[in-house]
Amino acid sequence: MKIKLNPDAEIVNIIKEGLKQTGGYCPCRREKTEDTKCMCKEFREQIADPNFEGFCHCMLYYKSLKAE
Repeated sequence: MKIKLNPDAEIVNIIKEGLKQTGGYCPCRREKTEDTKCMCKEFREQIADPNFEGFCHCMLYYKSLKAE
């Protein structure tokens, strides 16, 4: 398993700018709670799932099942 940034630099820059503006909370979510603080609870749970492979909700991170 490996967690990496989205390979699309434009998306990474947009999301990182949004994180700065929201104080580290997912810019794709309306609520600002500990569950939406980046790396959000939803993605941490997806990371814990051994069968999950894919992007987090805001597309900043990608979990790969392959250890590259």
